[in-house]
Amino acid sequence: MRHAYVVGTFDTKGDELRYVAGLVARGHPVATVDVSTSGASAEGVDFPAEQVAACHPAGADAVFTGDRGTAITEMSLALRNFLADREVAGIIGLGGSGGTALITPAMRELPVGLPKIMVSTVASGDTSSYVDCSDVVLFPSVTDIAGLNRISRRVLGNAANALLGALTGPQSSEESKPAVALSMFGVTTPCVTAIRDQLESHYDALVFHATGTGGRAMEKLVGDGLVSAVLDITTTEICDLIAGGVMSAGPQRLDVIARTGVPYVGSCGALDMVNFGARDTVPERYRQRLFYEHNPQVTLMRTTPEECRRIAEFIAAKLNSCPGPVRFLLPEGGVSLLDAPGQPFHDPEADEVLFQTLEEQVRQTDNRRLQRVPHNINDPEFAAAAVAAFHEIC
Repeated sequence: MRHAYVVGTFDTKGDELRYVAGLVARGHPVATVDVSTSGASAEGVDFPAEQVAACHPAGADAVFTGDRGTAITEMSLALRNFLADREVAGIIGLGGSGGTALITPAMRELPVGLPKIMVSTVASGDTSSYVDCSDVVLFPSVTDIAGLNRISRRVLGNAANALLGALTGPQSSEESKPAVALSMFGVTTPCVTAIRDQLESHYDALVFHATGTGGRAMEKLVGDGLVSAVLDITTTEICDLIAGGVMSAGPQRLDVIARTGVPYVGSCGALDMVNFGARDTVPERYRQRLFYEHNPQVTLMRTTPEECRRIAEFIAAKLNSCPGPVRFLLPEGGVSLLDAPGQPFHDPEADEVLFQTLEEQVRQTDNRRLQRVPHNINDPEFAAAAVAAFHEIC
């Protein structure tokens, strides 16, 4: 039977880790893993720190350097390799800022759906560097992880029981239908919903919110071979990369499509907007631009023709690298709900720059084609065209 792994620095948090291990062991086999970087040995641990450190590509000496920052980074790499060679049912870690930075990268490498819980003193604020596009669950420790008391016992008990529930609770049956990934934003929801409705009888539709993290999560699943095709309707994260918005998925966006050759239907969804936070967070250089307040915490900025040209150049370069079947649809009636006649971001000139640049720079072949569609992206006719393109290549 696969084990639940309880991971942490037993030289400083041994009592707390053993407490959690004892709770989990009431309902599931447990293995304890020490990732201390001090070199001190912990008693009664299933996998001592020396054994974990030996999994580093350069050996244990690369971990036990005497420099705390370097040791945390290198032990994290060793832990990733250590876990990769084991049958892990679930994992729970405890840590402060250092332990959280050490343990969560290894958790992120484990498959989506495998239970991962991190009890942390830094489980609030911007936690993106710990979670990224994974399903790691952060539990705020409330008190420091520095001894067992009435608060820490309750919090650690809740975390241990959450792991047990995930390990022992009923699971949905395996889905036999092939999985397809779709990217969506609020302003492309009608389109993606219509596509999903037309495909879900034969496909398991996985919809990702194109917020930067969503795009990375989608492409990670593609890279892991868990998705058989992609309907990338909403490529808006590229706007944020080009113009400095807050929802970029990074310059690697679309690289996995080229690397895997997965069948790909894409479009220009929400390429009319760059995302910022509240209005007062918009950079000074943009203060005179056209904005739409989506809600008090999200401010949208209309892309200019020049930005649309740069966005199209980015997309074209990526599509030209794709060996697999590619169809990329150009919605002539607008690329979002806000880019329609009478709506605040309606700008046919900017859209045409986007479309023409794509047509000029994408090297079209029988396998890689652009298609103009004389409708707004949210019109039923556009969804039908996207589904037809999907069936053409899948």
